Amino acid sequence: MDLKEAQRLKDLEKENGELKKMLADQMLKARALEIALEKNI
Repeated sequence: MDLKEAQRLKDLEKENGELKKMLADQMLKARALEIALEKNI
């Protein structure tokens, strides 16, 4: 693996971590909305 490939891998790993955080945040918001809607029914 050359330097360019290693940098690309590092960038992809960083992006993957950011996307995982975004997904977790959205799942948490969705669950909070589900709980709120259950209480209002």
